[in-house]
Amino acid sequence: MAAEAHVLIMDGFHDNTARHRYEFEAPEGLSFADYRDIAGVRVIMHVETPEEARGRGYAQKLMDAIVAEAREHGMRLRASCSYAVAYFRRHPAAQDVLA
Repeated sequence: MAAEAHVLIMDGFHDNTARHRYEFEAPEGLSFADYRDIAGVRVIMHVETPEEARGRGYAQKLMDAIVAEAREHGMRLRASCSYAVAYFRRHPAAQDVLA
């Protein structure tokens, strides 16, 4: 029986299920996206990057990884916070995972 393939989404990225958030560890600190699962949809509630890490593209990398994770696991996403809403507006190719 073949082993299930797992795609490496991004170094430093993981789903912290205990805290209901995705995390991305960078040298300047931890960026994260809080989420809640509501009626079969993962709602991105809040995206945050430490002040000293802002402007380096970490929030976008985090969202890119969240979209890749959603595709890999067949999840649907909904953007609730202003950053996530803006991300999906700027990245029409990512809208395939929106609920």
